[in-house]
Parts: sequence; C-alpha cells; structure tokens
Amino acid sequence: MPPNATGLPYDRVWNFSAGPSALPVSVLEEVQRDLLNYKGTGMSVMEMSHRSKVYDTIINGAEATLRRVLKVPDNYAIIFMQGGGTGEFAASYLNLFASKVVRDKQRKLGRPLTCDYLVTGTWSKGGLKEVKRLGGITNVVADGVKSAESGAVSYHSLAPVSEWNLGKPEETAFVYYCENETVHGIETPSSLVVDAVDPSVPVVCDMSSNMLSRPIDIKRFGAIIAGAQKNMGPAGVTLVIVRKDLLEREEPDTEAVRGVPSVLDWQYYASAGSMPHTPPTFAIYVCGLVFKWADEMGLEALSRLREARAGLVYDMMDKHPGFYRGVVDKKYRSRMNLVFNLPTKELESKFVAEAAERNMAQLKGHRSLGGIRISLYNAMPLEGAQAFVAFMKEFYAANCQ
Repeated sequence: MPPNATGLPYDRVWNFSAGPSALPVSVLEEVQRDLLNYKGTGMSVMEMSHRSKVYDTIINGAEATLRRVLKVPDNYAIIFMQGGGTGEFAASYLNLFASKVVRDKQRKLGRPLTCDYLVTGTWSKGGLKEVKRLGGITNVVADGVKSAESGAVSYHSLAPVSEWNLGKPEETAFVYYCENETVHGIETPSSLVVDAVDPSVPVVCDMSSNMLSRPIDIKRFGAIIAGAQKNMGPAGVTLVIVRKDLLEREEPDTEAVRGVPSVLDWQYYASAGSMPHTPPTFAIYVCGLVFKWADEMGLEALSRLREARAGLVYDMMDKHPGFYRGVVDKKYRSRMNLVFNLPTKELESKFVAEAAERNMAQLKGHRSLGGIRISLYNAMPLEGAQAFVAFMKEFYAANCQ
C-alpha cells in the first residue's frame, strides 16, 4: 500500500490517543487478511462459535502466549473478562473478600479487614470510591501530594514512602494502586510499592496503560488487572492475572459469594477457561495477535523503545520549560502518557489544530485537566515520537514570543 504524505501506509495518521489506541500495523494487516475467511474456515472469527475447536485454539493460544511473554508462573491464573477497569475496581474487592485466604485472616482478627489504597490520580481515586460504595473499610496510604501553603492535593508527584500510612499487615486485606495514571501522566515504579508492602499482604495493581511495555515480576503481586484497549488490543477485554490461592474458597460458603455477581467472579471465569458464557471473541483474538507481536519484539526491546520515545519528548520539554510546561515530578513522569501545558489555552488549541494538519491525532489533554497529552503506547514506533518532537520544535520557533 503506498504511503501518504507523511510516509505512513494506508493513509494512516500518527495516533496519539490515550485509548482506545493504535495497534501494530502488522496485526491489523493479519486481521484484514483473515477477516472474511479465518484460516480456511469459511467464516470470520466474529462469526464462529466460541465452543468450536478453532476458537478454543485461538483463546488457549492467546493465554499461552501471554503467559510466555510475561513469564507468568504456573500458580497464577490468566482470565479474560469484560467490564473494563471500573468493573475490576469492584471485582478486586469482592473476590478477595470471598477468598479463603482473606476470610481466614479476618476471622483471626475478629473484625473486618481494611483495604489500603495508594491514590496517585483519577483511576486509583476511582478504585477507592468504588470500594467505599460497596461498603469496604478503606485506608488511604497516601493521596497525591499536599501543598504546604494551601493544603490542596495535587497528583504531580508521590509522597515519600516514609510518609505512607500503610495499615498493619494483620489488619489489611490488600493494597491497591494504579501503576500508570493516564490522566495525570504519573507512573509509579512497581518496586516502590511491592518493596514497601509486607509480603503477607496481596498487592493488587491496575496496569491497564503500561502492560506489556516492560518486564514485570508477576510473583510480587496478588493480582494484576488491565483493560486491553491501551497496549493489548481493542476495547472490550479486561485481563486479570491472579494468584490461584486467592481464588480458593471454603466449600460450601454461600455467605462468601453472595455478594459476588457471576459476571465479576474470578473463580467462575477461571474454572470455565474464561468462557462461562460467550466472551468478546473477536477482541480476544486480536489480543492474541498483539501478544504474538510482543513476543516477537521482546519485553526488553519494548522497554527500551518506551524509554527512547518518551525521552525524545521530555528532552524537548526540558529544553523549553517555560513554553512546554510539564508539572509532573521528573522521577515519576509517565513513559506512556506525557502531559504538558502551553502558556495560553489559545496556543494549546492552535497546537492541536496544527498537529492535526500534520497527521497527528488525538492530542488534547483529558477533559478534566485540559492541556496537551501525547500517549506513546507499545504500537507507536520511534518515528512517531520523532515526528512529534520535530513539530514541537517548529511550533516553539513560530510561537515562543
């Protein structure tokens, strides 16, 4: 297919969307080739039964590839669910409080356990809000950074670990955090959290927006949740990786599961191979292709790529800090979602409009914050970041006075 004026095939743009986001072109090409007739079956994956042998191979292959790429230990289950991150805010709490591990610990304590939340931005705040709504007893480990002058809370940095208010291990069901906050552009190093938490307390992490972008030590976590639509595939699939002992329940224990809807029940899905009912078949199929792509790339290479892409943009911001105004603490700047403001809202609108003329799409900041946000997920090649930085340089030269 001939490239367009920017050198991109299929008349595509540089898609910097925060999600749903760009997919690898090679994956899209394979989907296109097999769309009407998947591997000689005479039908599309969208049309085939999820109980067929062909689809069984697709979903099992996706799970096996992901397990290999992430080096998921055998004592962890991989589950494909629906409901997005918001669904998993509730599911994490409901499933852990139905588990034998947590219920035994709670009986020993003689009162309800607390749920620790490290609040670093919009999505971790949403997780906290959902558990409160469901009646959970919560403890805020840290809530952004409070201004010494005004007392206002901002999500531009993290409080030092020495100031965290972690609950006592014997009183805590789990510790929850969101590793990459897409709205505020802050990324929490996993080692910072797992090293601070007592090993007896499961760590639950939302990795929706930085999954598959670097190697992770799965065994340091009790559960990992992630929406697919940033780095893994189309919207509609939610990934859960959970330690199998946290799925165990006392039998029969109707009280434990009474508050867990089947659609959010990790054990229910895991025991049925992620298919207790019709799953989002096509989305899981595409995820499987992305997993294969990531396997071929290698997580080490993807990690180097994410550092290189983000480094180009941050270097330009740091050269002109009065113009490209980043507010996130440099120690915690996201490699996935890079945010900044320009001196005026008018300049921000002009920046977005002129970028669009250069085939750069979806750069407006989140509606709650404004400004500019460039999302550099796994499928974005280095050339995309280079093109963006070239535009930043050009825009600065034309508008810096």
